[in-house]
Amino acid sequence: MSTVTITFTVTEFCLHTGVSEDELSEIVGLGVIEPHEDEHSCWQFDDRAAAIMQHALRLRRELALDWPGIAVALTLLEENAQLRLENRRLQQRLSRFITHT
Repeated sequence: MSTVTITFTVTEFCLHTGVSEDELSEIVGLGVIEPHEDEHSCWQFDDRAAAIMQHALRLRRELALDWPGIAVALTLLEENAQLRLENRRLQQRLSRFITHT
């Protein structure tokens, strides 16, 4: 099975997500998403960046956060997800050593 990755130019990404190019520059500067550069040093964004952007826009809409706040929130949410995954794995490993009565 092959994996297909969709890429967007800056203009396509802005049209797809509804953010302006100025907002996009701020968002990239804050590290919310990272562009890939093509051979002409033009930014390209993949479908993962589009999904992150949709999540960021939802945070902006529902919590009225500014872009720096969204960057912090997304970082904390990612860290929380990683810690939950690590906790789940450790609990599974530990359950092998604990007998239930």
